[in-house]
Amino acid sequence: MNNNYEAYKIFYYVAVNKSISIAANILHISQPAVSYQIKTLEESLGITLFVRTKKGVTLTDEGKIFFSYIEKGIEAFTNGENTLTNLKNLDYGIIRIGASTTVSKHVLMPYLEKFHKLYPNIDIEITNNLTENLLTGLRNGNLDMLLLNLPAKEAKDLNIINVMDVQDIFVSNKEIYDMVNGKINLSDLNQYPLLFQKLPSNTREYLDNYLKTNKVNLTPKMEIVSYNLIMDFVKIGFGIGYATKEFITSELNNHELYELDVIPKVPKRYIGLVTLKQTIPNFSVNKLIDLFQEKRI
Repeated sequence: MNNNYEAYKIFYYVAVNKSISIAANILHISQPAVSYQIKTLEESLGITLFVRTKKGVTLTDEGKIFFSYIEKGIEAFTNGENTLTNLKNLDYGIIRIGASTTVSKHVLMPYLEKFHKLYPNIDIEITNNLTENLLTGLRNGNLDMLLLNLPAKEAKDLNIINVMDVQDIFVSNKEIYDMVNGKINLSDLNQYPLLFQKLPSNTREYLDNYLKTNKVNLTPKMEIVSYNLIMDFVKIGFGIGYATKEFITSELNNHELYELDVIPKVPKRYIGLVTLKQTIPNFSVNKLIDLFQEKRI
């Protein structure tokens, strides 16, 4: 027996409509083609499925038993096709994103605002955590994509898309800024209280690599997990902080924070969108990735 799905589907529509002609119209095939498929199916099964009458066809007892199984299969296939169509049309779905709180606020949110207006039925789940934990979640299948401060440790299993370039800087309040006339050598920063993020944040690792390259050792007075909390402490005069310029433009413009001209300047880095190479993102994830690549915000 080697019957295919098409033959079962034809049998299903003939049985439901009790008519070969109606089934042919629904399936957009000729009546002879329907009759041929039913005859071939009956011969293959070795049973008569329909009784032909002047008004159409009716199922035999054996045909009714066979129909009870085929009906479940056809409905399951149809539901599966409809579900995929809905997902493709973004009628519903979910995107699970991993990012730090800072990146979520300053980079991710504008894209999600645009995405939500375009596809309001897609649910968004955001997980805030350290980079190493987010990468574990991505590799375990618990997250669909990440938005990270980069560069990070290279991994052959990751796809990385550059979303935006960022410039790290040192900042202070006006009092400290005036004390140094807005300019200071990197090695002289130890003369002032320093506020850095705790390891193992990517931002802190990048800072430490920058210091190592320039053979400078800085000892922070305060190490804090929250980037935003560091900026709050800097504003009220606790010391000099390490910041990402693109994330504090309003504070700089409003003179709540002051950028110090530190020599040598910190090299630029970037924010990257990260997915796994061996997985195929769903329709919703691909649409959001497209939005990032188009930079339509």
